[in-house]
Amino acid sequence: YVAAQLNAGAKTLSAAVGWNLGLCLALSALLILVYMVLGGYVAVAWNDVVRAVLMLLGLVALPLFGLVRVGGLAPLQEMLAAVHPAAMDPFALGLGAFIGFVGIGLGSPGQPHILVRYMSIDDPRNLPAVAVVGTAWNVILGAGAVAVGLLGRALVPRLEDLPNADPEMVYLALASDLFGPVLFGLLVGGVFAAILSTADSQLLVVASTFARDIYEKVVRGESGVDEATKLRLGRLVVVISGIAAMALAWAAQDLVFWLVLFAWGGLGASLGPALVFSLFWKGATRNGIAAGMVTGTVVTIAWRLWLREPTGLYELVPGFALATVAIVLVSLAGSRNEK
Repeated sequence: YVAAQLNAGAKTLSAAVGWNLGLCLALSALLILVYMVLGGYVAVAWNDVVRAVLMLLGLVALPLFGLVRVGGLAPLQEMLAAVHPAAMDPFALGLGAFIGFVGIGLGSPGQPHILVRYMSIDDPRNLPAVAVVGTAWNVILGAGAVAVGLLGRALVPRLEDLPNADPEMVYLALASDLFGPVLFGLLVGGVFAAILSTADSQLLVVASTFARDIYEKVVRGESGVDEATKLRLGRLVVVISGIAAMALAWAAQDLVFWLVLFAWGGLGASLGPALVFSLFWKGATRNGIAAGMVTGTVVTIAWRLWLREPTGLYELVPGFALATVAIVLVSLAGSRNEK
């Protein structure tokens, strides 16, 4: 998942300033690793505040300016009908794709980089309000992203007119066309904001999991570990993980969108049902949760490799559903005294 984010950062920077992709990949990783090693979670949290503003500017202002350029929603629909008649039809890709599009939200409970935000709250009583605010902004940002794609189909209908003929560069092409250099720079910053915000949170989770959950609680056990040692170990893991992600990103320069969808689906199906049932069903057992995690992982990978193409169904949906079934059945079949 981090590799996909670094790929997105490299492609964005390369298209914006014309630098070599490898150099841009190294810069994207370096930007994240420097402030993470120096500042840790506090640096991530404050960076996210600034980046959220940039993301909102990019995914709200750009679609609005684009709509003004084409003359409103009705002219946009006419342009899309002329360029791609099925562009405004949610069922154009088939029922399986539509179910996957709707069901993509199932992945949210399984994303460590999202959950860590809720876990770090100062007062648990604020969680309901935070959930409402977070969901509202997610809807706004998601709608903005879809609007950018539709505007791109209308205003840049030919793939060869995009940087490197890459459809994922439509955001940059529109921003360059609609705004001057200063606002264009801010909008490119918005892209980087989303990338860095996700990647740094994921690296933070990796470091915390290794230093606290594995080294402190499993390896050292009752002997414990002092905070300074955990901090050094966490920083080391951040650097090693960042370098590994950069190597993966260089080796797998696939479409960022599909890499992210696969990672989102895998985490969502394996960890999402386990978390939901752990919190909200007292009948869940340890074996049931383990069965759900294994089922979600295996189904996601198998569906992605062999069943997504013939069914058209995004692997997260069957993975989440079957993991839920596994948790319920194994929990019910187990001993009542099992924790």
